[in-house]
Amino acid sequence: MTAQKERVLITVGDANGIGPEVAAKAAIALADDPTLRPVVVGDRHLVEPVVTAAGFTLEPSMDKWGAPGHVDLHEVGALNAADVTPGTPTAASGRATVAYIERAVTLVKDGTGRAIVACPHSETAVNASGRTFSGYPNLLSELLGTGEDSVFLMLIGGGLRVVHVTLHEGIHTALDRLTPELIERATLAAHQALSGLGIDAPRIGLFGINPHAGEGGLFGDEDDRIVTPAIERLRAQGIDAHGPEGADVMLVREGYDAFVAMYHDQGHIPVKLLAGRRSAAMSIGSGLVFSSVGHGAAFDIAGKGQASSDAAVAAIRLLGGIQ
Repeated sequence: MTAQKERVLITVGDANGIGPEVAAKAAIALADDPTLRPVVVGDRHLVEPVVTAAGFTLEPSMDKWGAPGHVDLHEVGALNAADVTPGTPTAASGRATVAYIERAVTLVKDGTGRAIVACPHSETAVNASGRTFSGYPNLLSELLGTGEDSVFLMLIGGGLRVVHVTLHEGIHTALDRLTPELIERATLAAHQALSGLGIDAPRIGLFGINPHAGEGGLFGDEDDRIVTPAIERLRAQGIDAHGPEGADVMLVREGYDAFVAMYHDQGHIPVKLLAGRRSAAMSIGSGLVFSSVGHGAAFDIAGKGQASSDAAVAAIRLLGGIQ
């Protein structure tokens, strides 16, 4: 693997939250890592105070990246220092959040970086900027031109990997959108991502939609009509897919490499319960190696030096090991 491919790009997220602090601390924590090189993608004024306080200096010149005692920076110039308002999401910070991701995607596409880890963002801020935004999977679909419902979230933490068929939408909308085809697509993306993580022939469990996966139609027929046909199609392709089964039952069974959740809370609750803030949120199915951290922008502690970079460091190391 070349030094170029070892670079993991860290976007700073929402400038008014803890994202810049998390990005800087993660880059510092991994400055001497022998397997990868973190590069912060953002604006200098956002990360320099944290970097300087730790006894490091920023290196914005690409031909000097990798020098000891430096944090490598790719400056975007998306947000003026005068427009930073710690603790308050704004249209300006939302616009900059997207600009940092756009630049990082370009850097990966041209070979400058190998993978992207995005620090905490704010859906409120991005939408205030005039851009419809419901999370990174949909944004990546747009930027990469992969089409609607082609990129999915896999939340990783607490010993679990959970892929989400639907994500940030009202529960009625999510349930109405569930089809055998969409479930099949999400599970195939999971299978591919697990292979990239070094898991051969992964065993994947699919949660039911209804309590007890419908109990044979007693509690609804959606599992029989929607989930079961998807599993049959997956197994016909050689995918080791199982279910549908109630999430509460399936989660305690051993031997599964990943699970497929039908909607946001069904997948988020078990991972967040077990991992807390130490989870990674991979966007899978785009062909790009990408993860965000599994927690929010924590505007209440922005600029106070209290943020932990543990989740970001875990996500960076996770992506650094993907083949």
